[in-house]
Amino acid sequence: MKNPVAQGISDFLKHFPPFSSLEYADLMLISENSKVIYLEKNQVLFKGGDATHADFYVVKDGAVGLSLTSDAEETLIDKCDEGDILGLRPFFARNDYLMTARAREESVVYGIPIEVFRPFITGNPKVLEFLLESFASQTRNPYDKERSGKLMAENVIFSDQVADIQYFQPIKYTRNPITANADDVLKFIAKTMSNSSVGSVIIQENQLPIGIITDRDLRSKIATGMLSIESEAREVMSSPVITVPENISIAEAQMLMLKHDVGHLCVTRDGTERSTVSGIISEHDVVAAQSNTPGVLLKQTRRATSAKELRYVREKLTDLIQSSIDNLIPISHISNIVAEINIAITKRAIELAVEKIGTPPPVRFVWMNIGSQGRKEQLLVTDQDNALVFEDVEPEQYNNVKRYFIELAEIVIEFLVKVGYEPSPSKLLASNNQWCKSLTDWMKQYDSWINTPAEKNVELSNIFFDFDFIYGAPVIEDALSSHIEMNISRNKKFFAYLAADVLKNPPPLGFFRQFLVESDGEHKDFFDIKSRAIEPLVDAARLLALSLNQIEITNTYHRFKKLAELEPKNADLYEECAEAYNTLMKFRTEEGLKDNSDGKYLNLNELSKSDKVKLKNTFQPISDIQDMIKNRFSITSIK
Repeated sequence: MKNPVAQGISDFLKHFPPFSSLEYADLMLISENSKVIYLEKNQVLFKGGDATHADFYVVKDGAVGLSLTSDAEETLIDKCDEGDILGLRPFFARNDYLMTARAREESVVYGIPIEVFRPFITGNPKVLEFLLESFASQTRNPYDKERSGKLMAENVIFSDQVADIQYFQPIKYTRNPITANADDVLKFIAKTMSNSSVGSVIIQENQLPIGIITDRDLRSKIATGMLSIESEAREVMSSPVITVPENISIAEAQMLMLKHDVGHLCVTRDGTERSTVSGIISEHDVVAAQSNTPGVLLKQTRRATSAKELRYVREKLTDLIQSSIDNLIPISHISNIVAEINIAITKRAIELAVEKIGTPPPVRFVWMNIGSQGRKEQLLVTDQDNALVFEDVEPEQYNNVKRYFIELAEIVIEFLVKVGYEPSPSKLLASNNQWCKSLTDWMKQYDSWINTPAEKNVELSNIFFDFDFIYGAPVIEDALSSHIEMNISRNKKFFAYLAADVLKNPPPLGFFRQFLVESDGEHKDFFDIKSRAIEPLVDAARLLALSLNQIEITNTYHRFKKLAELEPKNADLYEECAEAYNTLMKFRTEEGLKDNSDGKYLNLNELSKSDKVKLKNTFQPISDIQDMIKNRFSITSIK
């Protein structure tokens, strides 16, 4: 008489490697000795530091997260879905688990006894090959595109030898740093620094950071006689202080120090100057923590004197992206680092363009990246979309001033083309007369988009709400941002048009849960991951963030994370959207790196069954977030 439970386990396992390599009788033997484990949401299967179990596990239904705990903070490293194997550590090491396996939703896993399975490793070449390839390629499943690199995450990836991984982990820093008030006398602050053997003191007001005094300030301002030792802190401090969140990585810390030319970063509760101080990061902390880092690329960018040198940096950046993905770096971390280097490349191109013209800009201006660059999501070398805003001038000066900036933009864009960034096919470029204009004209342009939206231009206008001011005068940035924020507030008609545009792009599954693929053309039967999966999440995040007056946060992942913070009752959905977005971006980035393309189209025939499952799992959050949008925004207000 057949065991129905064992038969069910066998029928499931036979679809996934390495079990798919086993004979029916062998698979039934394993299944008969296996157990079915039901996990409630947040229930722990095994914990980092626990002794290894006698079983390893396969996810049947639901999802199990693998996380690493550092300084009492649990960081999600990987998510295991249907068919994924976890708990393989006993095959490779006898010591305790390094990571915690926790159910992210109600889940069912199969526990497979290691001693029952072990004979098939030596007795079945395909099973042995699977495990050896997994181990050698740092992959739980070497045939699984999206999970590349995950097996080692349970075993040795966080060993001291893996400097690249360490570099993207949270940096260790001084907690509860010494602080002082703005009216404190410098002499006493200097004594405190000396007695405490510290190189900096945070100056605060009402428990909020307003500046910093460092050893460098003492040398440059006091030792030189510029200011008296009896001066108050406010006269000596550097302000504003650069603030960062508590979980910042080594890489991000170094990038910010280089970007702002500072030697210290102030850690606050939420990463802004509007929350209390919780720590301080020094250059010494970064130097002590880092090894071979992308900071070198940033320095090379700043020293570049030609487009050829900038192109070299961008090519090395592609290598860095590939290496980071291979080494399990979370896609959100990769995006942050790549964005800073991409910005540095554009800024250097602007500086070189000014040098080439030979005369300085006639008035102040800002260069604005829009679209994927504006969202800091350009992991692949895709199109450049940009615009330029110059400060208001007298009418008789307008044409000459504009002519200068259009010439400047043309040179910058030419530089970036040589680096590898093709110009926007839609001519969304700062060299276009339409997208190079004065601050007042830009305010009028945004007023038109916001107050008189129309279906025909809503798609065009959307891209201009994903902006990032990367070069120029902060006063212009502030004026335009404030103007947009004021006009967008509670504008029902504007949000109705945005919502209608979001809902035009439904989840990419047909009635029978088949992928919706291209029906004709060059990419017939391919899946358009950008248009059908990524863009619906980008559009939804933009709409919801703008509706809550979150103008400055433009990155899709960070928009969803901020939404989760602002709306706790919907936090689970927003977190799922953020996670789905990262998964989709990883698929696209790997496809683009493999084929040296923009990664837009996936050949579904090249995906494993488990890859297809993971891809489909990202579609449910799209459906759920669109349902929320249908209920929240009144599409009927469009007239």
